[in-house]
Amino acid sequence: MIPLLTAVIPLRAADAAHETAARFRHGAYSVPCPECHVPAGVLCLARRNIHAARRDAYRQNPTTTGLVPLLVGRAR
Repeated sequence: MIPLLTAVIPLRAADAAHETAARFRHGAYSVPCPECHVPAGVLCLARRNIHAARRDAYRQNPTTTGLVPLLVGRAR
């Protein structure tokens, strides 16, 4: 996906998107990488790439935390 992404936006912006997703633990960055053994929230050792094993681990255990549940208080 990154080659397609870099064709549309500059390479620095693509790097920034990965760094932002890792910083806030979005998507596949919310789980540790079983291939390069980095914890959740850290970029994979393969630069500008997420290992397939990490994506699979994320897809097997989806956690849905949206903005709305955080903003809406509990029912009384």
